[in-house]
Amino acid sequence: MAAAGPLRLPLLAVRPPWPRCPRRGAARPPAGQIRAAFLRFFEEKHGHRCLPSAPVRPRGDPTLLFVNSGMNQFKPVFLGTAHPRSELAQQRRVVNSQKCVRAGGKHNDLEDVGRDTYHHTFFEMLGNWSFGDYFKEEACSMAWELLTEVYKIPKDRLYVTYFGGDSSLGLNADEECRDVWLSLGVPANHVLPFPMKDNFWEMGDTGPCGPCTEIHYDHVGGGRNASALVNQGSPDVVEIWNLVFMQYSREVDGNLLPLPQHHVDTGMGLERLVTVLQNKRSNYDTDLFTPILDAIHKGCGGPRYQGLVGNADVGHVDMAYRVVADHVRTLCVCITDGIYPGLSGAELVLRRILRRAVRFCAEVLHAPRGLLASLVPAVVEVLGDAYPELKKNADQVMDIINENEVAFLSSLERGRRIIERTVQQMKPSADFPAEVAWSLYGNLGFPLDLIDLMLEEKGIRLDSAAFNELVLEDAKRKAHGPQEGRQLEGTVVHLDVHSMAQLQRDNIPATDDSPKYSYKLGQHGQYEFSPCQATILMLYRDQSLQKEVGAGQHCGVILDRTNFYAEQGGQASDRGYLIRLGQQDILFPVESVRLCGGYVIHEVTAVETLRAGDQVQLFVDEVQRLACMTNHTATHLLNFALRHVLGDSTEQRGSHVTAEQLRFDFNIKGPVTVEQLQQVEQVVQDVIKRNEAVYMAEVPLALARRVQGLRALDEGYPDPVRIVSLGVPVETVLTSNSQAAMQTSVELCCGTHLLQTGAMEDLAIVSERQLVKGISRVIAVTGRQAKQAREVGQCLAMEVDSVSIRMKQKRITSVLEMQNLSKEVGQLTKVVASTAMPQWQRRELQSILKSLQRTANTTIKKLEVQQAEEKAQRLLAKHCNQPVIIDTVPADSLSILMKVVNQLCDKSPGTSVLLLSPQDSGEVLCACQVSKNCLPMFSAADWAVAVCTQMEGKAGGSPVVAKGSGNAKGMQGALTTALEFAQSKL
Repeated sequence: MAAAGPLRLPLLAVRPPWPRCPRRGAARPPAGQIRAAFLRFFEEKHGHRCLPSAPVRPRGDPTLLFVNSGMNQFKPVFLGTAHPRSELAQQRRVVNSQKCVRAGGKHNDLEDVGRDTYHHTFFEMLGNWSFGDYFKEEACSMAWELLTEVYKIPKDRLYVTYFGGDSSLGLNADEECRDVWLSLGVPANHVLPFPMKDNFWEMGDTGPCGPCTEIHYDHVGGGRNASALVNQGSPDVVEIWNLVFMQYSREVDGNLLPLPQHHVDTGMGLERLVTVLQNKRSNYDTDLFTPILDAIHKGCGGPRYQGLVGNADVGHVDMAYRVVADHVRTLCVCITDGIYPGLSGAELVLRRILRRAVRFCAEVLHAPRGLLASLVPAVVEVLGDAYPELKKNADQVMDIINENEVAFLSSLERGRRIIERTVQQMKPSADFPAEVAWSLYGNLGFPLDLIDLMLEEKGIRLDSAAFNELVLEDAKRKAHGPQEGRQLEGTVVHLDVHSMAQLQRDNIPATDDSPKYSYKLGQHGQYEFSPCQATILMLYRDQSLQKEVGAGQHCGVILDRTNFYAEQGGQASDRGYLIRLGQQDILFPVESVRLCGGYVIHEVTAVETLRAGDQVQLFVDEVQRLACMTNHTATHLLNFALRHVLGDSTEQRGSHVTAEQLRFDFNIKGPVTVEQLQQVEQVVQDVIKRNEAVYMAEVPLALARRVQGLRALDEGYPDPVRIVSLGVPVETVLTSNSQAAMQTSVELCCGTHLLQTGAMEDLAIVSERQLVKGISRVIAVTGRQAKQAREVGQCLAMEVDSVSIRMKQKRITSVLEMQNLSKEVGQLTKVVASTAMPQWQRRELQSILKSLQRTANTTIKKLEVQQAEEKAQRLLAKHCNQPVIIDTVPADSLSILMKVVNQLCDKSPGTSVLLLSPQDSGEVLCACQVSKNCLPMFSAADWAVAVCTQMEGKAGGSPVVAKGSGNAKGMQGALTTALEFAQSKL
């Protein structure tokens, strides 16, 4: 996990080296010291472990676009799904400063940023947690001590709230919390009850939840009683800290059940705390923002930031300052953590953030291009010590911001032109079409508020009702997309927190899944997987543990041991079946396998009654398992090859392994070239040919951390961890100062792997594309599939060569023949684009086909012009000096017929021409052009319509040129109509 290291700033004593914060003119603590004081207070005085911030890209949580609170990385603990041997599961007291982004999704502050002085898209959340350790009394006591004794905030400026109860849910007021605050000396009129919407926190529609207590600060003070302003939206009295006491679980039916273990989750926004301690009224006036605001002023040369809002902020200049300062912080943090501006999900939200900032730079601050990227060093200056990864990636962040700014300014100009053209075509007093606005928003990334602003300037309104319908349709389409299926998938086998607690209370041991690694190579090189005998410990169905499940029912089976691989680490789960001992002819298919808090859950449809205590034998689908092993080892090898070819800065961003293929995402600055794809495949094939041994061993986590070149570890890894090394024994990798991990593939991995690389046989990268700027995804296949992909590639290469030779060697004089070749090129282009084949070869063939298509199009145009000239000459000779030419002429296409008409009119400017061309299909093509001397009395469009109507066809065009078609049965009558129509107009 790419995360910031623990903070090591100078130790602050219980009494910090700054005076009481409200005293104006006094020395004020910098934000860095305030952050450090919080972390060290809990770490050194109250025994918490200080953990680094998680990246803002959520890890293994598809429900979130961004990490938006400090508790996100600890959800596995709250839900009971953390691996019991992981460091995370061992934690009892934790403290950290978490990078958070709230933009898009449920928590979305984007449109509010800039309008006031306290909303942000990026912020830091200071938090302390207790996982089944201390609870309300200790949590409140620590918070009060920190605020009043360490930070020296006057007690009379602080107010606390607690949950006042909810009779409809049968929940009493949290009097325990109230009494704790009173015992700490907080006056009774500063301890205030509030209802559920203010003082009851829930993780989601279901899951852990509980009452909370909030600490509010009165900016005015002076001995007044400000209790009436608490939770009333007053800027004078603001919440600074929320302490959540997780003691319930919200069930699917809406009921609240007591949690088996109580937790504490607190969160205090650093920006608000710094505002209080630096005696400011605006977050933007603190040293978290002033260096960035100064850099904006220096870059744009306009008036300085004055902190104005609303009507006082003439021209929205100060709003622009706040927008740009906030958004550039978000951009720096997100891009550094691997979220790049893109077209969907978090990437789309980040693109909107970037474009909003660019627009305020250009249109309000009138800043030169590149201002936004030039602010990155100022952000690094403010945040770099706390989050060192920002220093490492500053140049890349600037490059990505600049590239996206250029692209957006181009889109902005295109959008303006579309709006101008649409307005010109609109009828007076009409609303602006919703479809056009939606296209601008969705396709060009045009901000909605900018569309409204531009229309307002022109005195035009958007058709809001129709636009909202399009928004709803889009939301419904997304809701019924693939994600919905993923959310429903596997609900049977995910243990709920109460069931896990029950298993632990009943002393049911975690599943021993070590037999999943029990396989070997037989005498003839085949893999042999041993069956595994086990005992059913418990069954799980309808969110409850059961001792018995009847025939036909879908359930989760919990065993004392298993040789099935549960889906984790990017590898798909095993499939297979189990049988009861003594009943060899009755198979219970295992459809999928999940790991929940150390328990392996086998998803089974019972064909007969299953009971706890039954003895069973497990059989893995060996073909599927071996395919997954092959592709997982190939994934490790591909990762190594990409770093070897593209450079050590190439880092994995995600992977997924199935029996059919492997998918691998990685960061990269530019596009992957054909040559690089070939080199990567060659590196992999060299290792396959050497049939390197694959070494696997479990080692203590502390020892694994010392391996040079190993990617960063997080607290989610079990201890001990499993190391997989290709070609080099694990003992060698672990040797002090060993460089072995830099020369081959060495990774932490719980997956199943080949024992020798030769069984992979081959690897072909069949797809490579950029997901977003800076992130590429490759899809590869191995073994027989890879060989088949290469064979298909060779066959297609021969077909492309054949077309190329025929097009270049043979002198083609027929338009039809060249059109047939052009169609063949088009069909080959589609086949090459959609067929599984080596990606480098696909790119080469696509380049050749593109060139051939250009050649074919050019040749067709030349032949059409040549044929048109010949036909025009013959017709001119036939109808010498006639004011009107009406005739039939053979032509392979309407395009050629139109060119013949154009040529005739060019060579005889005063002549009006209408030509018909009968086709083998029974259709008749029509083309005409009227001399400008005959306008406006004589219209080409009317002429073509009259003629084609006679042939039961249709036509259209302009007063000068027109074309159409009809049926051959009416052609003679059409010629007569053409002449009569012309005579009537001339």
